[in-house]
Amino acid sequence: MSVTPSPETHDEGHTGPVKTPKQLLAAVFFSFVVPVFIIIGLVNYVTSLNKPIAGAEQTERVTLERIQKVGTVEILDANRVMKTGEEVFKAQCGTCHAAGLAGAPKFGDAAAWGPRIKTGYEALLTSALKGKNAMGAQGGGNFDDYEIARAVVYMANGSGAKFEEPAKPAAPAQ
Repeated sequence: MSVTPSPETHDEGHTGPVKTPKQLLAAVFFSFVVPVFIIIGLVNYVTSLNKPIAGAEQTERVTLERIQKVGTVEILDANRVMKTGEEVFKAQCGTCHAAGLAGAPKFGDAAAWGPRIKTGYEALLTSALKGKNAMGAQGGGNFDDYEIARAVVYMANGSGAKFEEPAKPAAPAQ
């Protein structure tokens, strides 16, 4: 007894939507190729929005900033009136030292200034002139070293030190 498969039994086991090779090719095309092109189109659309034209936002000021020389020379009036320690503190140092920003010891806080004062005037002046931790050189200001020294004495004395006002440097010989 040999059993020969009948066409009815073969079709009964196969119940998928794809019944011919042509339908299979169409399904593969629409399942993989079309989404790839849709993704490529979306990426192209998103990346092409609001692209400024090269150089469109350049102004003369920005161009001059980009091509300026690395170093600059500033000529300060040697006969100008030097600022007091309090004036320098209010103009530059007070930004951080009044509020204690970025770990700066608050003005008048003897507990915070005590260990710093113990290191001595020269160490405090060196830190102020060269910068320390988050503080830049001269606290980011543009003052004479003598003015910075006066500000150091003002802040330290306001927090319990007994430093003497630094002597004004002698005028350079002409």
